[in-house]
Amino acid sequence: MKKGSAFIAGLGANGSATARALARAGLEVIGCDAFRPPHDRGSSHGESRIIRAAYFEDPIYAPLAQRSFTLWRELESETNRQLLRITGGVNIGPRDGMLVRGALESARLYGVQHELLERGEAARRFPGFQIDDDHVVVFEPEAGILDPEACVAGQVESARAAGATLHTDEALLSWNRTDEGYHIKTSRSEYHTQHLILALGSWLKRFRPELPLQVTRQPVFWFEPIQAEPYRADRLPHYLIEFEPGRVFYGFPDLGSGVKCAVHHEGSAADADTVDRTMRATELAEVHQLLQQFLPNAAGPLVRSAVCLYTNTPDFHFIVDRAHDGPWLLSACSGHGFKFAPAIAELLANAIVEGAELPAVFSGIRAGLQGLVPGKPTE
Repeated sequence: MKKGSAFIAGLGANGSATARALARAGLEVIGCDAFRPPHDRGSSHGESRIIRAAYFEDPIYAPLAQRSFTLWRELESETNRQLLRITGGVNIGPRDGMLVRGALESARLYGVQHELLERGEAARRFPGFQIDDDHVVVFEPEAGILDPEACVAGQVESARAAGATLHTDEALLSWNRTDEGYHIKTSRSEYHTQHLILALGSWLKRFRPELPLQVTRQPVFWFEPIQAEPYRADRLPHYLIEFEPGRVFYGFPDLGSGVKCAVHHEGSAADADTVDRTMRATELAEVHQLLQQFLPNAAGPLVRSAVCLYTNTPDFHFIVDRAHDGPWLLSACSGHGFKFAPAIAELLANAIVEGAELPAVFSGIRAGLQGLVPGKPTE
């Protein structure tokens, strides 16, 4: 017997993970997406995503990341897809800078395997980098790279295998509360459900304009290395480099399309439906200059570029909560949430199915929204 019903709007990383978790927990699940995931219109595409547990942003994420590693491996076994590749990861920057201090704090608090490397030792191990004289390196050997398209495809496949009905090319239009739950209208049909989960990413603002969200365009670039050997995935870890105080340049080894890199969290404001996806010469020039500075033999010709979307809260944490009028809000990832999708979905499923309280990690995150996302309504 089904334990209830749920409708999920949006089937990117978080939506597809939640569809899987709720279907496996025994709910009747229906989901829709305006496109056909995995697609390149939102935030869940682009060949690679970093997964790490020595989390410089805030130690509260470290246990969530550790659980996510396990869940991604379980999904790999279930779907027979390669989703996670262990390459190691490095945080490079001043000893007292944001990246190094934050990564060390998380690693030490939660037992994340790591090494603090001085410049000379790091340069010997990873000759693809050119490390500034005043920089040190936090190396996390068990960090890795997720394939976002394969991850979303695997979660959709698993959700369907567990009984979820997932519709693509079908957009959410509206909903109304009823005595039993919600009456939902989409571009193709109407549905009745007990629970409604909005996992709309950059489209959430359209339905919840009161939320303090900003959508930004995130240009990413792939370059052909001048020397291939130092930038292979078995030689180069993924990297985050604090090149100026509070500014982060990040990237990946060559996974077959060139060395991918970008500047984190500095994209211009955008609308999810009208975002400019053309490459801007100034953006290309800045990234290529940073690549020449820190990975000089990777800075060959441009292979391709792409634009994805960040949906940011004011404090760059997530929204995982229930709104005052009932729907569950499962956005925004603020540019760093992809890796956590299966662990967040697991926790949300426990809250929906078992009535469990969301853990303190989310309570702390919600506090950053200053009450703009009220808690559970009075039924």
